[in-house]
Amino acid sequence: MEFFLLVGAAVALVLLWKRVDRLEEDLRELRGSVATGRYEGGGAQAPSVAPEPAPEPVIEPRPAATIMPKVARIAPVLAPKPAGPDSAPAPHVAPRPERRGFSFDFEELFGRQLPIWAGGITLAVAGFFLVRYAIDVGLLSPAVRVAMGLVFGFALIAGAEAAHRFRDRVADVRVPQALSGAGLAVLYASVFLAGTFYGLIGTGTAFVGLALVTAAAIGLSFRFGLPSAVLGLVGGFAAPALVGAEESNLPLLAFYLALVAGGLGHAGRKQGALAEGGGWAGGGWLGLAGIVGGLGWGLIMLIAQPSGPGDVVAVGFYLLVLGALLPALVLPDLRESRWLRLAAGGFASLQMAALLESSGYEPLSWGLYLLLGAAFAGLGWKTGALRDAAAIAGGVGAWMLGFWYQPDPAMFALVGAAMAAVFAGVPLAHLWRGDARGADVAALAVMPLAIVLAGQWHFGGFGASREMLLGLAALALAVVPAVGGWRAGAQNGWRTALLEASAVLTAYAGLTQIVPADYLPWIAAVAAAALAFGLAGRRWAARTALGVALVWALWPLGWWAGASVDSLAGSPLLVSDLPAPRDVLLYLVPAALAALAVAASESGRLSSAAAALAALPAVAAAHIGFKQLFAIREWHDRFPEWRDFVTYGLAERTAWEAALLLAALGAWRMRHRWTQARLAAVALAGAALAHFAYYTGLAHNPLWSEQAVGPTPVANLLIPAYAIGAAALVLLGRSLTVPETLQRPLRVGVDAVLMLLIGMFALSELRQGFAGTILTDPPVGQAEDLLRSLLGIVLAGGFLLWGARSGTRSWRIGSLVLMLVAVCKVFIYDTAGLEGLVRIASFLALGFSLIGIGWFYSRILRVPAGDAMPASPPDPAAAASGSSEAS
Repeated sequence: MEFFLLVGAAVALVLLWKRVDRLEEDLRELRGSVATGRYEGGGAQAPSVAPEPAPEPVIEPRPAATIMPKVARIAPVLAPKPAGPDSAPAPHVAPRPERRGFSFDFEELFGRQLPIWAGGITLAVAGFFLVRYAIDVGLLSPAVRVAMGLVFGFALIAGAEAAHRFRDRVADVRVPQALSGAGLAVLYASVFLAGTFYGLIGTGTAFVGLALVTAAAIGLSFRFGLPSAVLGLVGGFAAPALVGAEESNLPLLAFYLALVAGGLGHAGRKQGALAEGGGWAGGGWLGLAGIVGGLGWGLIMLIAQPSGPGDVVAVGFYLLVLGALLPALVLPDLRESRWLRLAAGGFASLQMAALLESSGYEPLSWGLYLLLGAAFAGLGWKTGALRDAAAIAGGVGAWMLGFWYQPDPAMFALVGAAMAAVFAGVPLAHLWRGDARGADVAALAVMPLAIVLAGQWHFGGFGASREMLLGLAALALAVVPAVGGWRAGAQNGWRTALLEASAVLTAYAGLTQIVPADYLPWIAAVAAAALAFGLAGRRWAARTALGVALVWALWPLGWWAGASVDSLAGSPLLVSDLPAPRDVLLYLVPAALAALAVAASESGRLSSAAAALAALPAVAAAHIGFKQLFAIREWHDRFPEWRDFVTYGLAERTAWEAALLLAALGAWRMRHRWTQARLAAVALAGAALAHFAYYTGLAHNPLWSEQAVGPTPVANLLIPAYAIGAAALVLLGRSLTVPETLQRPLRVGVDAVLMLLIGMFALSELRQGFAGTILTDPPVGQAEDLLRSLLGIVLAGGFLLWGARSGTRSWRIGSLVLMLVAVCKVFIYDTAGLEGLVRIASFLALGFSLIGIGWFYSRILRVPAGDAMPASPPDPAAAASGSSEAS
């Protein structure tokens, strides 16, 4: 073990030497520049007029045995022009020191620097080997060996003191550093051998001896430099492990380690203050190393499971020193120190939480945790980075409140109040003073809500009186972020948003313990409307209340959406598959009203977003309420005696699509007064058309699904159903705003879908004339099949006439396509089963029809000048969009 300690100390000293040597040379160079007046801003004035240029200096080689400080090269001074009446003396410009990069000098490294440190290490190793030799040959007793080691160590330290006193003759500070380092290493080894190896002294005495050597190392660092402190760092933290006592004394160990870490931090801070520039290179790293080593030992002490009150107090105060006091006092004031203080405070908070959990959440442990938070808060008035650590400690403490197993209500209330005062009250004070950081705002917003939620987790629902007290406490805590939000101002970005949201959520959490659950969604909606119109500047408070109302609406919305998705598979959407009307009134209607209120108070995109949020619960509530009118509860395939869906399915769908279309028309008429009216019209018309296309046109089309359409072809549900689909299509085409390049494809698409709807409607009407109200029975006969072909020819002629009248080529192309389909059907399918006069009559009718259509079509294409046929008027759709189409 001692061999590894020696090797570690040697490596640490060799690595440290290079940094110390460079700092000392920079310091000598800086002092030389100031003394000769060549330091920029040093106060020495160069002569304003030089009589003649200075001769260039002669550079002589430096003797190898002479150590001279490096001096920056000075640019030659130019002779000024002769002084005149308008001339002024040229100002002196201080030369900049030459930037030095990395360079490797074999002679410098192996001839001047390493031998000194190697000599010190060799002396220490020689002392160890001397003692080892005496052990092997049996010349000396263990007591004499230890005494000789102590004498040799003190002698080396005395030699270091002598070299320091005669430093003018020695002319190198590394000589006393090497001697003192070797002496400290010998002393560490001697005390370790006396206590652990030979048993000459007890473990307590050996521990005290190692502690004294560590104190001597820290003290000698002020006289000989940082290498002694490095040995104190290594030996000080290794001493408790080297002693290896069977029964650990946690209070003594915590006190010792706190002294070691504090002494090392003080030594590093002092060395940084003595060195020019300070910082990490000047000794600040030593304080950081002490904090890291101390926190590592804190983890080891927690693994040892502190049990008694004394152990808990000792470890708690130790973590307070390592996590709060030392980071604030010993780390240099540099930018990166903020994150180091934050890391140290966060790690100490986690260790304190582990101590809290291992001790069973005793009041003493909670007191220590709150003391740590108070230390963060108190030191944070001067060191701002510790406020970030305080925020982390508050978050960890709130988490531990939730994990507290079966807490006593009075104790929980006391701890919660103390945590609110430390972790929320102090940030509120900073916000009031105007120097709050982001961490202060976060802690102020999160802590009250976290404490309330932890209380509800433990005590919610355990009695009316307890719930009332919990609700009143939550309302009181909501005042803290509310005051903070008021102090921050209405336009302070995310800080205001966070504080206002916290105030609303904390107050609402309190109301959940006082008000019955059925009223809570309406309370959120009323609060959103009141905040939107009553406190127009506090928009984030209204948005938060809206968010709460929308959360209540998620459950019925999910139920409704799930049933709607199931209906896409072809099964009917029954009223029994949807939420009850009571759920609509309690959850969906408040959310829609709250969103509308917020949308009215907002502007621009935020208003549109709020309106979109209002649309979903509003549509769901309207649809569920509408389904109650027809009350279709069962499908006849599952229960044949119930035929509600067959009887009322088409009527229900048509009425719903009509309602969507009327809403779209109303929005379209308001397009000049409401900026979002066109978008609403597009959405509603698109919904009506999509509902008709999928459910009426595809999934439950009366042509192949059992649906009652009405008693007679002239008075049935097919007429309003297809009329609504066509009207929705036309309105959607007019409402859409598309680029000019897409206007023609859009018109062609609308015309094609209209022709398809007309064809499906005519086919359904023909089928009703033969089948009655249910179009699926009986099967299609020969006469009906022939009439279908004739119907296609008649429709093709109608499409052609409309295309000629409106001047739209798409209708004419559609007529030709339909005619081609009808002709193919007649020749391939219809006439195959006909004979005699019937076949002859069919061909005659088809032939005359084709001749007439061809003649009419040729007249349209020719349109000569002076022809009796009037010119085709422009397409209304094209005229509306600002473009025309030639026939």
